[in-house]
Amino acid sequence: MSKVIMCTGGSRSGKSVLAEEKAKEYGGRSVLYLATAIPLDDDMKERIRVHQERRDSEWGTYEGYRDLGEVVRNTEKSTILLDCVTVMITNILFEEERDFDKLTKTEAADLENEVVMELSSLIKGIRDTNKTLIVVTNEVGMSIVPSYRLGRIFSDIAGKANQFIASLADEVYISISGIPLRLK
Repeated sequence: MSKVIMCTGGSRSGKSVLAEEKAKEYGGRSVLYLATAIPLDDDMKERIRVHQERRDSEWGTYEGYRDLGEVVRNTEKSTILLDCVTVMITNILFEEERDFDKLTKTEAADLENEVVMELSSLIKGIRDTNKTLIVVTNEVGMSIVPSYRLGRIFSDIAGKANQFIASLADEVYISISGIPLRLK
């Protein structure tokens, strides 16, 4: 039977560690780690290195953020860990050069729909193959509204994506200061 688990929280809240613990619990060593980060600078390279060191050496890794439903269908691994949705959103936003200050509401809605379609395909792949999906995502909506347009677009898309995932999830956790709290 398939299962979708969402782990959210702020930066450095412990959400990835929680997700990795859940992956071990459900998949043992049969885990595929979907890594969405692109190492563009030294800081991101270091973050990736820390995550890699924590992973079980038997886990598989797929680096990418598109067509994840197909990746799920084509792996023999029983548990999938996606880290992280908000990095995936950033990648989609910057795939093409855009002037976010001039982005129309329709164009912003199209980007949001694109993100939701990617997530929908992933979750459908999980449900179709009876696997477990553990999704890591940042909760970005608990702070002030960004003063710049790109920040507002990103925050709005992340909020909608998180609502979409949570609506389909069997379990939802938030991690605050390293302490997980089950919401659903």
